[in-house]
Formats: sequence, C-alpha cells, structure tokens
Amino acid sequence: MDIIGTILWPIKWAIELILVAFHWLFTAIGMDPDEGATWVLAIVGLVVVVRAALIPVFVRQIKSQRKMLEIAPELKKIQDKYKGKKDQFSREAMSRETMELYRRTGSNPLSSCLPLLLQMPIFFGLFSVLNDVAAKDGAAGVGPMSAELALSFYNASLFGIAPLHTTFVEAMNADPQQVAVMVIAMTMVVLMTASQFITQLQIVSKNMSEETKASPAFRQQRILLYVLPLVFAFSGFTFPLGVMFYWLVSNFWTMGQQFIVIRNMPTPGSQAAKDREERLARRGKLPKGTPEVIEIEEPKPVQRAQPVSKNRAKKSGKKK
Repeated sequence: MDIIGTILWPIKWAIELILVAFHWLFTAIGMDPDEGATWVLAIVGLVVVVRAALIPVFVRQIKSQRKMLEIAPELKKIQDKYKGKKDQFSREAMSRETMELYRRTGSNPLSSCLPLLLQMPIFFGLFSVLNDVAAKDGAAGVGPMSAELALSFYNASLFGIAPLHTTFVEAMNADPQQVAVMVIAMTMVVLMTASQFITQLQIVSKNMSEETKASPAFRQQRILLYVLPLVFAFSGFTFPLGVMFYWLVSNFWTMGQQFIVIRNMPTPGSQAAKDREERLARRGKLPKGTPEVIEIEEPKPVQRAQPVSKNRAKKSGKKK
C-alpha cells in the first residue's frame, strides 16, 4: 500500500461503514437490497452525514473568507503604495504593513484555505470508495463493504436500465450504445454545472461589498464563476453514475448551505446585508447598534405677537 493509500485507509473504512449502514437501513424498511434506488439513497445518506460533520469547518471557512474580502480594499492600497518599487527596503516595508494589517484585523490568508485542505482527504476517500466499488466487479472494500455488497452495488441499475458503475464515455462507446445511461449522465452533468454556477453567482452578486467588487478578489471570484462549472461539465462525463450522484447531492447541499449563510450571515456592505437589514426593519428586529432613521417633523415657527399701544388699539377699533 502506498503512502496515499495508507492515509486514506481509515477514511475509506469510515465511509464504507456509513454507506453500508444506510444500505442496511433502507433494506430493513423493505427496499430491494440490489436495486439501484437503494444504493443511490445510501449515497445520499453518506453525503448528508459527511457534509453535516463538515458544517463547523464550513462556517470557519466562510468567516475567514469574509475577513479577507473585507480587508481587500486596504490590502490593495498597500500594494498600490509600493507598486513599481522593487528595492529591498520597499519590499520589506510592504511586507511589514501587510502583516500588520493581518494582525490588526485578525485575518490570515491561509486560514481560509485550511478548511479546504482538511476536506480534501475526505473527498479523495469518497471518490476512491465509490470508484473502487463501481469499477471492480465484486472486489471487497477495505472495511465493511464485503464482496457480496460490492457485487450488489456493481450490478445495481437505476430504473433497471442504467448501471451505477457505468460512465457516459463507456455508454457512448458500447455496442450498442446505452442511450439511457447517456441521457441520465447528461442530465446530471447539466444539473451539477448549473448548481455550481448558481452557488458562485450567489457570492459574486449578493455577498460582496462595493469596495470588494473593485478589488482583485472580485476578479478572482468572477473567474471561478465560469471556471468551476466548466470543470464539472468536462470531468463529469468520465465519472461513474454512482460518483456523479455523490457530486450532484453534494452540490445541492453546498448551494442550499451557501444560500442560508448569505441570508443570515451576509458580508457587511453587501447587497445581501442590505436585504437582511430591510427584513429585520420590517419585523422591528434591527440588531443593536444599527441606527434607525426616524423622520421628525420640525415645528413651524410661531410669529411673535408685537405689543400694541392703547392709542393704536382705539384707532384700529374705530376703523372697524
């Protein structure tokens, strides 16, 4: 076993345990253990457990990304200040001011990447388990996935016509072509691409302040808005249907999770933050420290009555 295999072994063991447990649960309530729907629901259960366990990591990542987005305009000012200056003194001064900005704001560029790095072994483990089970006819896994269960997964078909271990490329090159697999795979690729695009669009359109939109961080997000969906569009055709179901459910989870975070924890100064303040204002639940604008009508100035002498008062009375 190589180093990567050794690192992934305990992760794959835990993943197989969750997958087999959900398969047993759905079988116990009366579903056919060899049906594709049973194994698909087991994959869905696996995704829910894994993504729920990663919620604290996701929240930490969101907070780190928010801090980096908030200080992006100040960071750009420092970079513009030393733009074109390549001497040692200027580079050291820019580095000192940048580190001071990070220290003062409590932000760290690496902290936003750390949660993603922690998730990578889990993602690799998930793909490894699903790929191994889907690609090997009856080969047992490293843990609870016995040879019998692996064979059941391998032979499982969605709607009885689309084997979970088949890819779009394999279905297209088969003789005759497996049109059902191609249609299902194409539909899933479109849904995966659309969900990824919507997730990134939520961030770019609603969860960035105007200052951030003028910074390099916004340009990077705009690039991700189009690049990440293309990754799914091209790579999805090489994944077995079982793996694609994992990706699809995971993308839907991310999209919903991102919507909830942006709605309830928006970046200050963003359109989402303004929408949230308007909702709270309508309910009368503005947070403390939020200035509530109240229009008060200024009283009209009253003209002071001038004193009138007795002679003037008599004259005015005669005129009447």
